[in-house]
Amino acid sequence: MLERALKKRLDAWSWGDVREAILRRKVQVNGNLCMDRLRKVNGRDVVKVWESSLAKPVEAQDVRIVYVDDFLVVVEKPAGITSVRHFEERKLPQRRRQLQPTLEEVLPEALYLHFHPSGQKRPTSRTRATPAKSRDVRRSDDDRMQRYRVVAVHRLDRDTSGLMLFARTPSVAMMLTKAFKLHRVVRKYHAVVHGHPAAQTIETVLVRDRGDGHRGTKPADRGEDPTEQRAVTHLRPIERIGPYALIECQLETGRTHQIRIHLAEAGNLLCGDSIYCRNPTGEVIDDASGAPRQALHSATLAFEHPISGTKLEFKMPWPADLHRWLAELRQKQTARGSQ
Repeated sequence: MLERALKKRLDAWSWGDVREAILRRKVQVNGNLCMDRLRKVNGRDVVKVWESSLAKPVEAQDVRIVYVDDFLVVVEKPAGITSVRHFEERKLPQRRRQLQPTLEEVLPEALYLHFHPSGQKRPTSRTRATPAKSRDVRRSDDDRMQRYRVVAVHRLDRDTSGLMLFARTPSVAMMLTKAFKLHRVVRKYHAVVHGHPAAQTIETVLVRDRGDGHRGTKPADRGEDPTEQRAVTHLRPIERIGPYALIECQLETGRTHQIRIHLAEAGNLLCGDSIYCRNPTGEVIDDASGAPRQALHSATLAFEHPISGTKLEFKMPWPADLHRWLAELRQKQTARGSQ
């Protein structure tokens, strides 16, 4: 567990010091804030302890609703929140889940705020009533919030921002999932990478462990792997920025970390990527871009409405953090070019 791992390595710290650091948002696991002291960690995880508290987890008011009807909702996902709960975490106690909720768990609250902009408070079970009455109030609250429940039909990495689609009913979720499988949903990402990749299509077979503990393309000498999946990414250059490039990545398939893996293995490391930043020999690739996080953003989402058949298309510009960084990067490269 995280707290035990920290206590083992920080001999001078008391158990109280360790728990306070976690609760005060001073601990990261693999580059992500972690406030769950009982989280399992292993020797491959990178745990960092900071002197100052990190930014608060994303809350409902941080999620912007782009489009919503009775069947689906499109949102602008902020960076720093996991899309859905990992399978092995589905049975976590509610108390632990609330420490770091997923977007799927936060979205019902965001929808409630969207439909009640006057500031009306959402139903809450906080009451001084008797235990039996409290249970009745809590059950009534759950019933009222049921209309705002959503079902994720695809995912974005925790530190990837951008447009994301959710279904509002199980039947619509099935229809949208089928549309993704049939490549009827257009997903275009903007990314800033090292180097200047040409327009191309990258097609590989990805496996859960390519040999270094990370997902990646299956080695040529490996036989059949039960985790293998075909992955296809289409790249299009947009702009050169000194030694970097702004590109568009269109997904044909949607595998875990697909864009990041394909870019890194092609020799065009995604700026700010802290996982796929090693070359085939294991050496860490220097990233002097100064990106505040992985420079990957879901910019375009287009699909046919599963009920009405209407063609829908949504676009989202760079969020503030990457917009500022990109402007500074352009300015620095322009200054160097004029010298």
